[in-house]
Amino acid sequence: MPIFGTPSRAQLVDHLVRTRIAGDVATPRENNLSHYRRLANGDRHFWLGLELGDRWTDEQDVLAVMAERVGVNDDAEHRYGQDTIDPELTVAALERLALRLRKAAEDSQRVLFATGHPGGLLDVHRATAAALRAAGCEIVVIPERLQTDEGYVMQFADVAVLEHGATLWHTHSGEPMRAILTGLEREGRELPDLVVADHGWAGYAAQHGVDAAGYADCNDPALFLAEAEGTLQVAVPLDDHVVSPRHYDPVTAYLLDQAGLV
Repeated sequence: MPIFGTPSRAQLVDHLVRTRIAGDVATPRENNLSHYRRLANGDRHFWLGLELGDRWTDEQDVLAVMAERVGVNDDAEHRYGQDTIDPELTVAALERLALRLRKAAEDSQRVLFATGHPGGLLDVHRATAAALRAAGCEIVVIPERLQTDEGYVMQFADVAVLEHGATLWHTHSGEPMRAILTGLEREGRELPDLVVADHGWAGYAAQHGVDAAGYADCNDPALFLAEAEGTLQVAVPLDDHVVSPRHYDPVTAYLLDQAGLV
């Protein structure tokens, strides 16, 4: 049954498992391991805007972090089939993110929202932005006429996205966030106090020295490595594109309640 209003912690854990936002997720084990290997081999597509240097060249080290922070199976011999996200780790990360949002509200900070997964997470970011604005935060308006090799950097419902061919675009790249931060600096405007995003949007902001938090799937290890190193404030593990974006509504409700924004 759908959840209306704000779920309890136990209700949210159950919801995450039922909707496969966490628990037995759709992303297969072989895809996870392939991404961990490619990151370790220096494929920058999987670095998500971060500079990892030579610190994560052993895919087993990457797997160990993902087991600890996401809850994927820690058995290196488990190479095919089902993999998991621990829903308790998802909720714990949401609670850490809520603390950072609470601080942003208390200090009336400038906050920027962005997503490389508009099909799943756009409304999560939109609702969070609306709650912070109501609490007195400034939601950063991005400069106009920003462009990367993939398309145009636009802003819809207070969330920065990549637009290509009149379509909101899925991207792992950090270049759109680079365009925003460079554009703000060029205009003599202050950078955000906080970026809440995902994929390379979060990774590049954190690498640039901006407080950043992000949502990430179990096949996107870079943000969890950055959290482990202290570059990223919070990485929230979840499947970032389940069958209905409405399945994320209880996640958002819980987050905003924990942050004192409802």
